[in-house]
Amino acid sequence: MFTRPSRRGVVRSAVALASLAAASALALTGCAPGGSAPAASSSVDVSTTLTKDKVELTIADETGFPVTEKLADEFTKQHPNITFKINRDTFANLTANAPKLLASDTPPDLIRLPTIGDTVKDGLLANLDPYSEAYGWDAWSESQLAPLRVDADGIRGKGSLYQLGLGYSVTGIYMNLKLAKQLGIDAPPATLGELEDDFATAKAAGVLPIMAGDKDGVVNFVIQAAMNQYGDKAEMSDWIFNKPGATYDTKGNVQGAELIRSWADAGYFPSDINAIDYASFVSRFQGGEGLFTFNGNWAAADTQAKMGDDVDFFLVPPVKAGGDHVAMGAANSFSVAAKSKHLNEIVYFLNWIHTDEAARQIVVDVTGAAPGGDPSQALPTVPAGSLLEDALKMSAQIGAENGQVDFMSNATAGIYAGAIIPESQLLVTSKITGQDFVDAVQDFYTKELAG
Repeated sequence: MFTRPSRRGVVRSAVALASLAAASALALTGCAPGGSAPAASSSVDVSTTLTKDKVELTIADETGFPVTEKLADEFTKQHPNITFKINRDTFANLTANAPKLLASDTPPDLIRLPTIGDTVKDGLLANLDPYSEAYGWDAWSESQLAPLRVDADGIRGKGSLYQLGLGYSVTGIYMNLKLAKQLGIDAPPATLGELEDDFATAKAAGVLPIMAGDKDGVVNFVIQAAMNQYGDKAEMSDWIFNKPGATYDTKGNVQGAELIRSWADAGYFPSDINAIDYASFVSRFQGGEGLFTFNGNWAAADTQAKMGDDVDFFLVPPVKAGGDHVAMGAANSFSVAAKSKHLNEIVYFLNWIHTDEAARQIVVDVTGAAPGGDPSQALPTVPAGSLLEDALKMSAQIGAENGQVDFMSNATAGIYAGAIIPESQLLVTSKITGQDFVDAVQDFYTKELAG
């Protein structure tokens, strides 16, 4: 266990993981929200008892996502009659080909599906509501399940359940403790203002304040983090979920985007930010470049391995000290094909991932993400004082404060490449204002939803 720096006059929460998880349960459990949705195009008698027959389950997953293989191996170890075939493709190809795969005569039983699109309307996904009732998923955190729901009008966030996660992400800020010590910064910032003070301190000393990259748009981690602190998370969620009348052009979003423009003006980002992709900004931060970087819990284990004790991970601080936290987070979402010939078996597998101790441990060890499921269930064991422990505490805290918001890049199928990437590249190089950024993204969103 390594020693953390003392906090800046603010006692960091010493609440145990179990207590945070229990708070999550009290704050977030309850029945699923109302709303109708298309019925699954396949019907089967729901059973929570695993078959004794030999069954091969097929999973369509993206490349570079080894957790499915690890989980499948463990499941087969516990249930030798169930084996798996995992087919992998690039993220872009899998997303584009998902409707075709799901509509085929031999669809995968389970498929990685980050964007639901028209798959529910077209009857391609199994409605998981009957299984939710049978397995008692109403005890799970609703803030994690809400983005996985779709109603009859295609609006996410309510209606029936069509996906579950193989791990649930949360975003925050990593801080290089070695640089912080050199700069006289003895604790993570407790407010957004203190964070900006730390940026200024670093800049004045010739240290890069924020390591970030925007070649592939991932500076949206920073942009949305700023928006989340000023805006209404319900308004942002409504917009991401395509609720009629929802708009991106809110006071909070403009204020957050203007803050990013001011950080660009102050030179807090790398001068070559638009030439830096995700992998590069991660490796450059891990190599000692930059006081802070904005990223997710999925990077915790690797960052710890690269930086050892010289790194901390914490939630983006609120505007006012003591305020609730808001963070982007989403499930590593998977859907069951409505035409699957093994509905009971594949859903049993999904439930097992959320409830079995070995499976939950695999999710944390391999991905760094929270395992989801019933918040009152004991969390997996991680090294004391590690970034993984920080990440699990952060997930539990966001759950307890009901502060999770989906990624704005998930609002529509085309908005990330069509608007967020090009407009953010202009924003972080001081070529447009925050209002310009918000206007451009909203304009693209409106046109895309209109067809």
